[in-house]
Amino acid sequence: MQSAVLVEHLSKSYGSLQALKDVSLDIKEGEFFGLLGPNGAGKTTLISILAGLCRPDSGRAFIMGTNVQTNFIEARRLLGVVPQELVFDPFFTVRETLRFQSGYFGIRNNDDWIDEIMTHLDLTSKANSNMRSLSGGMKRRVLVAQALVHRPPVIVLDEPTAGVDVELRQSLWKFISRLNQDGHTILLTTHYLEEAEYLCGRIAMLKSGQVVALDTTQNLLARYGSHKAQAGQEVDLEDVFIQIMAGE
Repeated sequence: MQSAVLVEHLSKSYGSLQALKDVSLDIKEGEFFGLLGPNGAGKTTLISILAGLCRPDSGRAFIMGTNVQTNFIEARRLLGVVPQELVFDPFFTVRETLRFQSGYFGIRNNDDWIDEIMTHLDLTSKANSNMRSLSGGMKRRVLVAQALVHRPPVIVLDEPTAGVDVELRQSLWKFISRLNQDGHTILLTTHYLEEAEYLCGRIAMLKSGQVVALDTTQNLLARYGSHKAQAGQEVDLEDVFIQIMAGE
């Protein structure tokens, strides 16, 4: 199976701070993959490298076999990124925002796909609303829509449900799960560990810029939760995360 995201020995420093240290990952096509770690672990730096927003000091990164450093334009077409921050242009409507985003990738007459995305994200009623008039949850949905307008095979979700209500979180994950079932590769970072446990087939955990755990979700739960399981107690990913971050 082809690698959807492949990073080989990535390292990146900002002055005396080493954000990434010899990180290697191989995410296969169609995976729902979780990237977990505390604040400052290096998750955002890794995503920035994949998106071509910064260059590593050493190592290589590939999206669907395309080198991010040497063929940035093609690699970026293959990737959709939903950022953690609510970044938007306050002067355009939702539909205009999505049309402009399509144009960044050289796509014209994209309204049929835009309509389909808005339908699945419950944005149709807001299509002609100005971005600045939307609630935080609606803005979050537009960010997801922007990441999908060019139909990328790989989607990166950086804390996509941070600060949103339970209803939106559930509807968003239903849609994202459907995209994964349709063949899209999903890379998720989240602090909601129950989301990662439910959605992700494999998980990598970063600590101080290094991969400290990498396995299937079930294997991680079995390996680090054996003592609680033997005592008849329920094991969840939060227990595993705490143990790994504590170096146990």
